[in-house]
This record gives sequence, C-alpha cells and structure tokens, in this order.
Amino acid sequence: MIPPAVRWLVRAALLGGVVYLGLVAWVWRQSRQDQRRSVDAIVILGAAQYNGKPSPVLKARIDHALDLFRLGLAPRIVATGGTHPGDSESEARVQARYLTQAGVPDSAVVELPHGQSTQASMTALGEWARGGGIRSVLLVSDGFHLGRLRLEASRLSLTAYTSPAPESPINPGGSREIGYLLKEAAKIPIIWVKSLSSSN
Repeated sequence: MIPPAVRWLVRAALLGGVVYLGLVAWVWRQSRQDQRRSVDAIVILGAAQYNGKPSPVLKARIDHALDLFRLGLAPRIVATGGTHPGDSESEARVQARYLTQAGVPDSAVVELPHGQSTQASMTALGEWARGGGIRSVLLVSDGFHLGRLRLEASRLSLTAYTSPAPESPINPGGSREIGYLLKEAAKIPIIWVKSLSSSN
C-alpha cells in the first residue's frame, strides 16, 4: 500500500508537470506572434556583443528594428543593455553605433545602458517612458523572449507590443530554440507573481 504522503507527492509532481507543459505551450504561442504597429518607440532588447561588434543574435535584433523603423512605425529606436564583466562598452552603445552607421539620425536613437538582465532593462525602459511621455513601445527580441517581455511590460504598466527578429540564429523550431523555450517557461511564474505584486 502506498503511503498517503507518497500519493500526495506523486499528485503534486504530476500537477506541476501539467502546469509546466502549459507554460511551455504559452511561451511557444507568444513566440509566434508579431504585433508590429505604429508606436512611440521601437525598443531593442540587448544581447551579447564582442569587443564592440554585435553577436549574431544581437545583430538580428538590430536589423529587424531597423526594418521596422524604415517602415515608419516609430520616430525613435531605443537601445538597451548594460555591460558585463570584461566589456569595455555597453550593449546599448554597440547598438546605437550600429544604428547610426546604418543611417538612423542621432536624434532618433536613445541609449539605455542600464542593467545586466531583462528585468533591469525593462525597468529602465519603464522609467524612461514615464519621464518622456512615451505611451507605447514595440519590443524587438527573439521569439522565445516575447512572453516574458509582455509580462515585464505588464509589471511596469507599460503599453507594449512585441515583434520577433526573423533572422536570428535561434531559429523557430530549431534545437536551440527548444532549449530557450523550456528555460523561459520556468521563469514565467516568477515574473507573473512580480507583475501581480506591482499591480496591487
């Protein structure tokens, strides 16, 4: 006979597994949605840079933001991302230089070189948006990242839409993306709780 405590643990594990699979499915659905539209600013979420050169992932995000800017969806682009150990420049600075070299006017580029995480970058974005009277933003990142970005935006009471970078090496359906989707799903409950706490 199975002890009641063991039965309870098995049921809890099964329930946790079902919830986690549901979160994976939700993150996957969010990753396939492109909400591009006219906004006050296009925002690039940072990624690795190597001695001033964007990594392939970051370059794909910048190029996609450039395409959206050239479509006339916003009058400015916001570059986010701070420095990591060993960096001489922030991710935001590298993005901003790339954008201006691609022809974006200096006046249309905003640098937010704060933080070493998505949460820190989004917090800096929220403060900048409130201080500058920015009402809506279009967040550019990899697809797997979009669900978390929407929750972060909700935490900040920020009107935000998302658009995935189509040329990222973390391509939809690839083995790398699957790993990221699984990791993102594990982070969602924490972000969700924070978003609920900030709304109370």
